[in-house]
Amino acid sequence: MTVRAPGQRRVAAPWVRTRLRTAPGAAAALALLVAVTAFLAAALPLAVDRYDDAGLRRALDTAGPERTTVSLFASVTDLAAESEGWDGLEAALRPEALRDSHATLLASAGRSLPLDPEQSSHGVRTTEELVVPDPGLSRPDALPPRFSLVAQNGLADHARLRAGRLPEAPGTVTAATRTVEAAVSTETARKLRIEVGSVLHVPGLRDTPLAVRVTGVVDPLAPREAYWSADPLLRSPRLETVPDDPQRSQYWVGALLLAPGAAPAMLGTPGFPERYWRLAPAASGLHGHDLPRLTSAVASLASGPLLRQARTATSPATESDTALDDVLAEHARLRSAIGPLVAVAVFGTGTVAAVVLLMAGGLAADRRRAELALLRARGGSLRGVAGRLLGETAVVAVPAAGLGLAAALRTVGGTRPSHAVAAAAAVALLACAALPLRAVAAHRAVRVHAPREDVASVRPSRRRTVAELTLLALAVGAVVALRTRGVSDGPEGAEGSGTAGVSGASGDHLVALAPVLVGMIAALVLVRLYPLPLRGLARPAGRLRGVVGPLSLARAGRASGSAVLPLLALLTALTTAAFGGSVLSGVADTRDRAAVLAVGADARVTSPQALPSGLADRVRRVPGVREVTPVGITHYAQPLDGRTTLQLAGVDPAGYAALARHTDLGPFGRDALRATGASGSDALPALASPAVADHYGTRPFAVRLDDGALVTVRIVLVRERTPAVAGQEFLVVDRSGLPAGAARPTSLLVTGDHPDAAELRRVAGSGTQVRVRAEEFAGHADSPLRSGAERVYTAAVAAGAGYAVLALLLTLLRAAPERAALLARLRTMGLTRAQGRRLLVLESLPQALLAAVGGILTAWAAIRLLSPGIDLTALALAASSSPAGRATLRTDPVSLLVPALAVVALTVGIAAAQAWWTGRRGSVRELRAGDAR
Repeated sequence: MTVRAPGQRRVAAPWVRTRLRTAPGAAAALALLVAVTAFLAAALPLAVDRYDDAGLRRALDTAGPERTTVSLFASVTDLAAESEGWDGLEAALRPEALRDSHATLLASAGRSLPLDPEQSSHGVRTTEELVVPDPGLSRPDALPPRFSLVAQNGLADHARLRAGRLPEAPGTVTAATRTVEAAVSTETARKLRIEVGSVLHVPGLRDTPLAVRVTGVVDPLAPREAYWSADPLLRSPRLETVPDDPQRSQYWVGALLLAPGAAPAMLGTPGFPERYWRLAPAASGLHGHDLPRLTSAVASLASGPLLRQARTATSPATESDTALDDVLAEHARLRSAIGPLVAVAVFGTGTVAAVVLLMAGGLAADRRRAELALLRARGGSLRGVAGRLLGETAVVAVPAAGLGLAAALRTVGGTRPSHAVAAAAAVALLACAALPLRAVAAHRAVRVHAPREDVASVRPSRRRTVAELTLLALAVGAVVALRTRGVSDGPEGAEGSGTAGVSGASGDHLVALAPVLVGMIAALVLVRLYPLPLRGLARPAGRLRGVVGPLSLARAGRASGSAVLPLLALLTALTTAAFGGSVLSGVADTRDRAAVLAVGADARVTSPQALPSGLADRVRRVPGVREVTPVGITHYAQPLDGRTTLQLAGVDPAGYAALARHTDLGPFGRDALRATGASGSDALPALASPAVADHYGTRPFAVRLDDGALVTVRIVLVRERTPAVAGQEFLVVDRSGLPAGAARPTSLLVTGDHPDAAELRRVAGSGTQVRVRAEEFAGHADSPLRSGAERVYTAAVAAGAGYAVLALLLTLLRAAPERAALLARLRTMGLTRAQGRRLLVLESLPQALLAAVGGILTAWAAIRLLSPGIDLTALALAASSSPAGRATLRTDPVSLLVPALAVVALTVGIAAAQAWWTGRRGSVRELRAGDAR
């Protein structure tokens, strides 16, 4: 008995510090696991926001300012009803009035629609093109050019003076003013032959024209931005065709840039001037997650509250025009098609990561089973024990999660850190709760000896059965939903509002969880079935010679009964990896097919005229080129029965047949099209499209070529596609039977391993078009939204595979001390090192084979069940419609088999390594009395 002196304080060692000092390695491992998991969880929403923002900006950039700028305009005829005489009209067109209303419009949009004040503009323009008959101007078909008069603000800030000076408006300009100054763009001056000092006479309302003196030529500083490109006529004149003219005569249309103060002079012309305000969205302020709010703001500005505010600031007759809503709707459709596919991989990887964190807590609880049982036996309450475990875990997990969050914010960046913080906090919470919850579940009752928990003895409880049936119902519902309506509501749900995927989000999440739920059901079923073969094989194995086989089978049957989590992690990871690999493989196959259909070979050299005779030989010498197939194409061949024109391709039968087999575009035998003439008929054997074959059958018929020559053909083969030509109506014949003019090649179809595109273009020279299959393939991935989604998908699958490996390691580490002690005891009984290695390998194989075979079957079943509801076209192809057709999900054997075999190989390798390491350490340490195993 210990007697303390009076006044002596009781010294208690701090729990957390003592535990961290006792097991620093375990604490460091937990910190690393939490930090990596928090980094991945926080980086996910940041990366999604990043590629979503980039995709939205690319969509706006591709559409161009002409479609994305919101234009407000008020006609002068409506203004006349509001104003009192000419003075009121002239005052409304002056820069001061327009400037004030423009400032009000910029402020009214607010945060819902970020605007770029530098590229937004306002001014006055004529809506009717005015004929200028002055001599010296360019006249393509002897027709005088036409001009629009434009008085737009900020010309000095957006242009560089190339010659002369900027236009001015001295004094007060009115409708009666007959002379004004203007500037033109460099391109307008060059194409219409305008110089500084030129005077252009624009028709007036009466006999006196308006004289426009050109005082300067300007270069746009940013010609592709909204100031110049919302109306491209400001910088670039265009050729227009006279309507209903059989000669299709053309004339130039350009713009004369007046000083803003000269706008009232337009009232003296028949150009029907109008005021306008162009609001350019600020691309840097647009974010993908704001798409619903942005779409609502555009709709409001087009015909809603914002338009009413604009009319208050400008004119009651102000109208709005923009195609920005269509651009946003197209982006929303693509986003709603790609997002759920990414969610499938994210949910799968998230499930595996959560399972690994739970397994880490379970491993710690099992290692400390005796310690926690002793605390409970000495009177420790469940709340007190759980609180101490929560405290010691939080000290490690919370700073580690914060470190992972900081690394994600610094590495990935983003505009919405709140989602990253929430994800990292969820990881920290799960890591902190795993050990206390596992300990509370294991030590609810105070026990001296723990009961057996191996798979051969544990029977499922009623609560577990109810939980499994609930999960089964969820999985069936998710699979049915995915098969019937797909991973999203389709493009219709994105039209109009741009909020596709927001409504019914819980249903989409359930659908995205379908592979996970299928893997979960498979894990629960396999855990229930796993004991059956072990029980059946236990007695026959006892009759075998040797100890390794029966002992390994008995050891496999004595494995922990809590094998659901590791098996769930492995099956979910294998299903997600196979599903993700099949998605990526399907995307790549669809893009490659689309590229082949677009090019017809690995590369294609095309010219509207006959190619030079030596070009084919020069192309053959280009690096990467293996074979060149010359093709002569007549684009407007005319059958004599009056049917519409069709394409006729003259080819070398042997080489073209090899090309068709290489591209898998309508392959046929090498002699099927050869023109032999042995039959006594002059009809050339022809390969035809189904439409041509249905019309002409197998009878010979004559076709008139572009040069007027006639050739008789007879259809012997029917193919939907062929490398040389595309479309619904075509013929392919032996070019040796064609006239000399039609037989000359106009295209070269190139096959080879990665032909050098730059060298091909150099050899082909000017006047030819070179298309390369690899470039067409890359063009379909040239979208931030698609490429970003693919990167996130690939990273999610890779992370899931890494967590699966970690789950396997945790499973084996859990049994490592017991295995080491068993080997030590058996070696004292004469077991050799080779037998020890075989014992551990054979003991690990049943569960590894169970996971591998179950993973293959589960992944195959999940893909077969879910593929009818998954359309990969939006993720694979840049165009909504492609000759490659709908991209469907197909099983990829490599993604199905390689991860499963890797699980078996890794299990065997770890077991063999453990046996080797245990043999090196000796038996004394493992057999010491009192050690907890």
